[in-house]
Amino acid sequence: MELLDVLLRIGLLIVVAKLAEGILGRFGLNSIVAYTATGIILGPATGIVDLASETHLFLEIGVFVLFFLIGLDEIDLRGFLSTIRGRYFVAAVMSVLISLMAALVVTSDLFHLDFALGLHFTEGLALAGILSLSSLGLVVKVLADGGHLKEPLGLKIFTTVIIAEVLALLVVGFTIGEHGHGLSWTGVLRILGQIAGFVVLAWVLSARVLAPTIGYLQRFLNVPELSFGLLFGGLFLMVVAAEAIGLHGSIGALLFGTALSGLPQRVRVDIMPGMRSASEGLFVPLFFAAAGLKLDLSFLDLPGTTIAALVLVPLLGKFAGSFISTYVTRLEAPFALATGLMAKGVAEIALLVVMLESGVIEQDVFSLLVLIMFGYILLMPQAISFAVNRAKLSDPPEGLPDAVPPSFARYALEGVQVGSVLDRTRSYPSPEISVKSFADEWIVPGQHDYLVMEDGEVSGILSMTRLRFVPRGSWETTPLGNVLRLHTPFAWPEEPIDDVLERMSSHSLTVVPVHDRDSGEFLGSVTSHDVLDLVVLMAEVEEEMAQRGGPGSPNGPSG
Repeated sequence: MELLDVLLRIGLLIVVAKLAEGILGRFGLNSIVAYTATGIILGPATGIVDLASETHLFLEIGVFVLFFLIGLDEIDLRGFLSTIRGRYFVAAVMSVLISLMAALVVTSDLFHLDFALGLHFTEGLALAGILSLSSLGLVVKVLADGGHLKEPLGLKIFTTVIIAEVLALLVVGFTIGEHGHGLSWTGVLRILGQIAGFVVLAWVLSARVLAPTIGYLQRFLNVPELSFGLLFGGLFLMVVAAEAIGLHGSIGALLFGTALSGLPQRVRVDIMPGMRSASEGLFVPLFFAAAGLKLDLSFLDLPGTTIAALVLVPLLGKFAGSFISTYVTRLEAPFALATGLMAKGVAEIALLVVMLESGVIEQDVFSLLVLIMFGYILLMPQAISFAVNRAKLSDPPEGLPDAVPPSFARYALEGVQVGSVLDRTRSYPSPEISVKSFADEWIVPGQHDYLVMEDGEVSGILSMTRLRFVPRGSWETTPLGNVLRLHTPFAWPEEPIDDVLERMSSHSLTVVPVHDRDSGEFLGSVTSHDVLDLVVLMAEVEEEMAQRGGPGSPNGPSG
């Protein structure tokens, strides 16, 4: 009977959660609100379902699956690394740092203000990181629903938010499992070292190991659902490995998802439907319904000053950091960018559940913060839409990111192939000219990499960073061929553009040659700026269609 009782609880939670998702979705409410409301109704409100210990296994699996999907869909590590040299990276770093400092006023005793949370510094930093997070998932949905994702402003918001989300998640990930540690330089350096190690390991796994291995196995082993089984089995093994080295299992799941975020589009199309069906049909609804079971009114016993501080200080600090950073770095439409950074979604609630289960925060603080996150989920989509609709950009738009995050192409340029942006008309320098001649005649502002050709064959790629290692006095006598990257990636015209952007990011390049798949003939090249030009062109076409009242426009036939 005990097993039947567990199945009854789980079955009720899942069925009611999915039905509530459909009903509340008609009123424009987020699915996470529906799932959590299910837990509240079946739990604290009616007492029909209680959170028995037997259901904790499913809850914990839900946590790991959720963090795996966050890493897979929302953390574009290659895009993150490609933006390090740009203003968007500076703006995101400033935003996270300012909002972290503001949240630390409440979550720690760093400023000697007692809000009765009783957290050590690393625990306070983890909670401050949660309050400083931005949600790429929510931003993408809002921009896509409003038709802004394929516009230049959509690319700007997407790029800024993805950098800020990665930074804040890294801070939270390596402090959430820390207990009983005060503020010390050695502790800070250890956390920074762990974060750096995480980034390096995830990059190596994604670029060199996991994605190529899965693609290889899928091509040569005829096993039904092979990739699906490898993903789920690998996820659990990564969780065990993370726990074995002292990290929380959710960070292992996050690392595994991040490492697989660079999977080629053809592999994603094959494995993601099954992964999404299992997660969205079972684990995610059950997880957030269980979170609803944990909610109560105990936060009303908190001091009024603590409640006010937890509600207002992180909110004001987050917006101040977002607006100041975008304004100081002179990014266009700073108000719209700052509002996009205010988005919050599923990761915050998932992390709060982890903190509650780990004993870092108490029930009263958990309940209050989850309700605050509901406020963000309900109100921020309207605020983002308002800010984006009122934003005015120059024509043509200025200050676009230097590189397009591969995940942006996955969301906004789905179905676009390399041949659509291939430039067949470019001229290219020869490897025999001197470095000085190249610098005088070929360098273009904002271009970081140059394809070098000889007799119709690719000689290599010149990255501007390589010129720094050539003494100025020898520029006239040094042939360009001496400073080339000889082993370069290439693309085929029928490939999805996001696969090629992944390849460019993993090799830290902004240009790739394109060859005919059958003959191997050189056809032309694709650069990051070509993709940016495509985004601008798509926005101009949609605007012109809207002005003419054509198909797909608000005034034209719906088709």
